[in-house]
Amino acid sequence: MPLPFLTADHAFEAADDVALPHGDHERWRRPYRPGPWRVGVAAVLLLLASFVLFAAVLIALTGSLSEAATVFGLSLLVIAGALRLLRMGVWVSSHGLRQVGLLVTRTVPWGQVGAVRTVQQPVRWLGLPRTVQGQALVLVRRNRGAEAAVPLLTTHDADFLARHEAFDRAADTVEAWAAENAG
Repeated sequence: MPLPFLTADHAFEAADDVALPHGDHERWRRPYRPGPWRVGVAAVLLLLASFVLFAAVLIALTGSLSEAATVFGLSLLVIAGALRLLRMGVWVSSHGLRQVGLLVTRTVPWGQVGAVRTVQQPVRWLGLPRTVQGQALVLVRRNRGAEAAVPLLTTHDADFLARHEAFDRAADTVEAWAAENAG
């Protein structure tokens, strides 16, 4: 059984940051991988949740069950927040374009999409109030002006900070979905 990725005559050519191809266009998918900042923060939150769960077990063994239940509930909130943080981003399917935020999810059917394009503009750095000059992939809806454009992805968010090639690939992929499905 040959294993070409382990032999010296074939290099292992795994493409970095390339989303896996899927044949089903009905399923929602994120056309890019989550960035290292987002994954790192989620990992730290899950590590914190493990300590809080351990504390809940210790409290249950030594203290009251109501206090343990409260701490256990807190750990579940931290786990849910970390998982939601990993789910954040732009998702596409044949139904439309979905922007998943920490607390709010917005879905725009392709029939309401006027344009999806990359523009140079001030963008928020890691979602904080501070803005820097960068690129943003914006969504312009039909029957609304260009001033109401919603930024979907930016070069300085948690997925693409210091990863300009990944931003370009993700923006091109979302633009291609929009060109293919928006009528």
